Amino acid sequence: MFLALLCLSLSSSVTAQKKEAPKAGQTAVAAGKLSFQKNTHDFGEVAEGPVVSYDFVFKNTGKAPVVISEAHGSCGCTVPEWPKEPVLPGKSGKIHVTFSTEGRPGPINKQVFITSNAAEPTTVLNIKGKVKPKAASSAVSAN
Repeated sequence: MFLALLCLSLSSSVTAQKKEAPKAGQTAVAAGKLSFQKNTHDFGEVAEGPVVSYDFVFKNTGKAPVVISEAHGSCGCTVPEWPKEPVLPGKSGKIHVTFSTEGRPGPINKQVFITSNAAEPTTVLNIKGKVKPKAASSAVSAN
């Protein structure tokens, strides 16, 4: 009889512990989330020569500060600048991206890779458009 009560007592103790343990998905740690207004910007047709730029605006819609640890372009002609301080929940920021059109006639299709401590640690931003080549200078000989 004592053994049966002991087993019953241990069984209900284990059951109580199982009920107190959190279920999968309920233990999510608070994380930040970068929500961009848009992930792609189309410059349209631009002349070869100048540097063009665009600001990708985002908001931290998560529950923890987001720290952007790195941002880099898919080539040296695409240069991002980003906030170095933590972006608090509910606050906004921007990724300023410049693209050098000099010597790059033709289609633009470049990416900027953002690395952070957000729930999704990598975000890809895109720029596109077309660089119109400089007009060829015609040399006239005076013979």
